[in-house]
Amino acid sequence: MDFPLTFNEETVPLFCDELAKRDEKLGLIIERFGYPPCWKREPGFETLVYIILEQQVSLASAKAAYDKLKEVLPVVTPEGFLLLDDATLRASYFSRQKMIYTRHLASSVLNKTLDPLQFPSMSNDEIRTELTKVKGIGNWTVDVYLMMALNRTDLFPLGDVALIKSLKETEQVAEAASKEDLASLAMKWAPYQTIAAYLLWHNYLCLRKKKDQQLLVPVE
Repeated sequence: MDFPLTFNEETVPLFCDELAKRDEKLGLIIERFGYPPCWKREPGFETLVYIILEQQVSLASAKAAYDKLKEVLPVVTPEGFLLLDDATLRASYFSRQKMIYTRHLASSVLNKTLDPLQFPSMSNDEIRTELTKVKGIGNWTVDVYLMMALNRTDLFPLGDVALIKSLKETEQVAEAASKEDLASLAMKWAPYQTIAAYLLWHNYLCLRKKKDQQLLVPVE
């Protein structure tokens, strides 16, 4: 297979410039606010736990839960995570549902039905197939992991509220546009849909003066 294209801090501006040539509206974002941050997370179990915590809540709430978890488990491994009881996780702001999801993830890694170490050599579709076998992991979680942990360039998470709002504002898309219409629109930015998403998030946050955050209210 062709290995998926990736990005880093050096190539983000280059890919942004390429998109600006294709789409004047993305170019205007760069003119107004500069290039977006190269949002990046370390690949592995801990990041997957963090992304699960971000499902359907504000990022501030998710970070509070993640920070509490790190207080009791500074190195978040599957083995250590499964030793934490319900009371400890509740004190770390885990909902019952997210306890189930994260424990299932930890068990999947420990019993080797899921091996994140293999992901860098796998295609996006292969990774999606493996991750969505885990209870509680859907396409939004997979997209964010592929984008931020593996730095794959061609993802556009249609389940992200802030991203879709920014897309509609920037591209002047009708509020009633279907997911299919939005996916078709984003395809014009291939193979740099991730970079387009970063620009749209950047625009959203800068307009609302929330540059310290990464994403807002994702929906799985």
